Amino acid sequence: MINKIITNTNSALRRRKGRKGQTLVEYALILAFISVVAISVLIALGGHIQSIFSTISSQIAVAASSH
Repeated sequence: MINKIITNTNSALRRRKGRKGQTLVEYALILAFISVVAISVLIALGGHIQSIFSTISSQIAVAASSH
């Protein structure tokens, strides 16, 4: 009886440890996917964002020189 309890407990602990590793891998995959998407968006919009900041910078320079 006690051996059966110990065996069941050990089995449950092994399953739980396996799930922790699986969860860690799933989170790592999700993080990698989000990183790839973020980098892709930044690459795709990089030129547009750079032109917006150039426009803002030139407008600030014009406003500063007029005062």
